[in-house]
Amino acid sequence: MAKVTTGTGDTGYTGLLGNQRVPKYDPRPDTFGTIDEATSALGLARATTQDETARDVILHMQRDLYVLMAELATLPENQAAIGMAITADHVRWLEETEEQLKAAVEIPNKFVIPGDSLDGAALDLARTIVRRAERMTVRLLHDGVIANAETVRYLNRLSDVAFILARYLEAKQGGSTEAAPANG
Repeated sequence: MAKVTTGTGDTGYTGLLGNQRVPKYDPRPDTFGTIDEATSALGLARATTQDETARDVILHMQRDLYVLMAELATLPENQAAIGMAITADHVRWLEETEEQLKAAVEIPNKFVIPGDSLDGAALDLARTIVRRAERMTVRLLHDGVIANAETVRYLNRLSDVAFILARYLEAKQGGSTEAAPANG
């Protein structure tokens, strides 16, 4: 049986892939923990949707996010050994998926209020968590903690695809509610 509790984090430190331990509030575990939240929100969307295209796209994104979490948890000197990194190919897959989805659904040119469907709302939740993870990853990049700019591009495109996929699902179920005008 798999051991779930190691007991090594009880002092407030966690291990990176390699032999370094850092406080749990260190920017690295804070960032990959936020990505883990996004993965779980995507899992909720995948569990609630009946749309096979959406399920496939979401599962692909979840698998990519595990690659990203591993990359962020790996020290620069161990990157080659771990062999996991977000690449331009990951970003390209998102861009191609975005174009395919946009061909299937009209995206309103107005703010959309999440919540017209359970699966769409779960995707919107995931999108907002991804945006937070993107901001945190940008900080890691700008501070020189990580060097791979594709991580930021990936998260940026991922949030776009989550938004479009939510609209795709909601349109199939009767629409996306647009926000009222500011003076409305």
